[in-house]
Parts: sequence; structure tokens; C-alpha cells
Amino acid sequence: MRGVWTTGHVREAEGRVLARSAPGALMRRAAYGVALHAARMLAERTGGVAGRRVVLLVGAGDNGGDALWAGALLRRRSVGVAAVLLDPDRAHADGLAALRRAGGRVGSAADIESADLVVDGIVGLSARGSLRPSAAALVARVRAPVLAVDLPSGIDPDTGAIDGPAVRADVTVTFGAYKPVHVLDPVRCGALHLVHLGLGPELGEPDFQVLDRADVARAWPLPGPGDDKYTQGVVGLAAGSAVYPGAAVLAVGSAVLATSGLTRYAGTAAEEVRRRWPEVVATGSVEDAGRVQAWVVGPGLGTGTVAAEVLAHVLDQGVPTCVDADGITLLGARPELWDARDPDAPVLLTPHDREFARIAEPLGIRLGTDRVGAARALAAKLDATVLLKGHATVIAGPDGRVLVNPARSHWPATAGSGDVLSGLVGALLAAGLPPVLAAGCAAWVHVRAGELAARGAPAPASAIVAAVPDAIRALAR
Repeated sequence: MRGVWTTGHVREAEGRVLARSAPGALMRRAAYGVALHAARMLAERTGGVAGRRVVLLVGAGDNGGDALWAGALLRRRSVGVAAVLLDPDRAHADGLAALRRAGGRVGSAADIESADLVVDGIVGLSARGSLRPSAAALVARVRAPVLAVDLPSGIDPDTGAIDGPAVRADVTVTFGAYKPVHVLDPVRCGALHLVHLGLGPELGEPDFQVLDRADVARAWPLPGPGDDKYTQGVVGLAAGSAVYPGAAVLAVGSAVLATSGLTRYAGTAAEEVRRRWPEVVATGSVEDAGRVQAWVVGPGLGTGTVAAEVLAHVLDQGVPTCVDADGITLLGARPELWDARDPDAPVLLTPHDREFARIAEPLGIRLGTDRVGAARALAAKLDATVLLKGHATVIAGPDGRVLVNPARSHWPATAGSGDVLSGLVGALLAAGLPPVLAAGCAAWVHVRAGELAARGAPAPASAIVAAVPDAIRALAR
């Protein structure tokens, strides 16, 4: 599991390590990492290192210093290095002197277009907001691959928000610890490499975490020799309607394929569900569904009186419940439905941005650019787990714990994909996983199934369901 720390916590840790380190030691270690990965990029792209051309885009402060020292190291490998200084009077003096001693030079904007590689050292962790016009004009001339120092310039390091021109990196080399931007906008960061600076003992508990494949593989429920259909978890799904029967079919399908326990369905799409998934025990109402270890309620359910009664009944059953789609809309429009909730049973909400607003804004919580902060605030307010969908899925528990699942692709952004995710979540809740972990594992497999279904081309949600077993099998590799 990868820990992620806000820039404030990283800077505090760096300050304590700097106080006991030789002057310039951390910067030179960071620069070595930048130079190492720059040389690898040159070799991969051009077949060699010596004689290639690198342009450094250098801002004021330590971020620019890292780039200048890296340029000096590249010069020792016979790389032609030109530094374009955005603020010459505030360029890092020692780094610039080192570059000049190594034979590097101060260049101009014209050098950018002939570069084999561009190093983005414009701004670092202390910067906020988009690139200034002068920097944006330089970045617009870049045609070569880009290596970003610590983070792509122009992106908020703590939220990943972009409100104007920003760098898009092919590779980002970061130092000391992973920062929020690296998981909230992994596409713009490109391939990510961490250079350790010995900050670990100073960092404390991470601000949030990221599950990796091994974490999901350890948590995913697999049947043992003593298991049967009941011991592996029985999940119930209250979903679908005459208008949206497909939501029921998709959610039920992903629940069936996620584990090898028992799946029950309750709703008006029972015939469609039986036709597609004959192994499901399907009934017409939640009252007749039988005992379950977890419920999923809401996908395609509708928002009328009958749907509200179904939601109230499910919330009263005393088992973990995943509320999705129309269920969230109902809770936002009719908050008295929360009164039906068994206070001892966990609730997990899975909103997209608009659904989040429907339930959060009446409580004074706005999404804004800080998605982690907003999800954490809503989870605490409702004493529930919140899975906020997006290009990076944010999962916040009522105790403040947060997981983020970075988007490796955008293929799951298709109609019905959320229904698939809710079925996965419900199956894992029924198997006994805690809500935050169930949501994190489901999100990971959901993205992987989307990638497998797409294979480079758009794919419907039904194909994502079909790819769930392959996504689970991939956990063992």
C-alpha cells in the first residue's frame, strides 16, 4: 500500500531532515535521480545519450535548482544542455554555477524546438495556480518528451486541480514521498519515479493511501475447502425498474462474477435478471428476498414513492448497505429516509459528482477542487463511507481514512459502468470486507476490467461485466 502525503507534511519532514544534512546534499541526491531518468528517456527514445540535446525550463527556487544540478550531471555524459531561465535574477545560484562549470549554457526559447528532451523545473510544491503567460508560451513550444521535476508545473500539488495552462509530463521524478497530485492526476504526471531522501521516519501517518495489485489480491475473497455458498457471503440487490431493467442486469452480473457465493435480486426486473443470470435467486420485492449479508440499493431504481419505501426497508435490515445512483438522489431529496437506518450497520455511498452535490450541498459541503477533502467531510458528516467516482476514485471512511484509486484509463466512463461497480462493492461487503477496503478493491478491479474490455477501443458496460473474472484472475499474476 502506497502512502501519500500533502505538501505541507512533506515540507515539514524535509525541514527536519535538512537540519541534520550537509548543505546541498538533498538537492544533489534529487538531481541525480532526475539525471538518471533523463538519461534513460534519451536512450529509449534516441538510442543513445551522448550528443543529445536537453533543455531545462528553470524557474526560481529549489525546483529550478534540482533541474540545474541535473543538467550539470547530464553534461558529464556529453549531453548538450541549455537552461532557459524564466527569472534569471532568482535562478538557483549554486545550481547555475554547477551547470556552467560542467559546460552547460544559458539558452533561449529557440532551443526548445530542437531538444530531444525537456526538463520541467518551472515551479515546485509551493506554487499554486496555472502557468504564467511567459511560462505557458515556452511550454507551448515543446515538442519533445517532458520530464517533470517533482510535479508537472501548473497543477495544484495537493488537489490535482488545473485552472489554466499546465505541463503534461511523460515522466515525473518526485522526491521523498508521493504527493496528492501524483495519484489525483496520474495521466498528466506520466510514469512516476520516487527518489528516496530519507524522509520516512519524519513523515508520520499518510494523508491517504493507494492500494496496489498485491493489496487487492490479498483482500479479495476466494473460497476455501470449508466454504459453501452461504459462508462466502450472500448479497442482495434492489435495483432496476421498468424503465431501467439493464441497471439490475449489470449490477447483478458483476456481483455474481465477483465472488462465488450467493446473489439474491429483488425488484421489477426479476424476469430479465433470471434470463441473463439463472444462478440468481430473484424475487419481486425486498420483503421476499430472504436473508443477506449485504445490500446494494439504487441502480435504476427510480425516485418515486415505491423506490423510497424500498430504500427505507433496506436501510433497516441491519447489514452493510451500498447506496448508489437513484438511492443517493432519494437520500438527498428526502433526508428523513436516513431515519430508517440501523445505526450499527455501515452505509457506503457511491456518488458521481452530481449525485455528490445532491446529498452534500444541503449539508453545506461543496465539491470544489479538493475532492479528497470534500469526500472526507461528507463521510464524517453522515457517518458513512463515501466512494466519490471520477478520473481518480476517492474513498473516504467516517474515521477519516482515505484511499484513492488512480485512473489508469478512462474506459469505464460509460453508461452502466457505475452499476457494475456497485455490484462489485456489494459482493465484497457481503464477503465481510470493511467498507473502505471493499470500495477500494472494487474500484481497482472495476478499472482493470474496463481496460480489459476496451482493449484500446470503446466498450459498453456489459463488456466490463464480462471482463470481471479476467480482472480478478490478473490479481494472482
